[in-house]
Amino acid sequence: MTPQELRAFCLEFNAATEEFPFGPETSVFKVLGKLFALSSLDAEPLTVNLKCEPEIAVQLREEHPEIVPGYHMNKRHWNTVTADGSLPDRMVRELIEDSYDLVVAGLPKAERLRLDRP
Repeated sequence: MTPQELRAFCLEFNAATEEFPFGPETSVFKVLGKLFALSSLDAEPLTVNLKCEPEIAVQLREEHPEIVPGYHMNKRHWNTVTADGSLPDRMVRELIEDSYDLVVAGLPKAERLRLDRP
């Protein structure tokens, strides 16, 4: 997955935005103001921090050396995923989608309903 593909995929989600609160080198992808992905798109290798269910996070880390506890994040709820081709792109996309879905599930009901409207 290229940095451009990562950015484009994150921005495909309903109400997703890209912000730079930590400086121009770090892309922060949010849904209604809540972080669901964070990446330094110029870094090599390309990595992305993603939210994950705690039990699944541990399982993913055990099965894939490319997935480690979230760098500078709550390591119980966040993973850092290396997206340099060692994991299938499909899996990386699924992990991004899962992160987005977890964040949306934590939004107040009124905001979730707002996302469902066309």
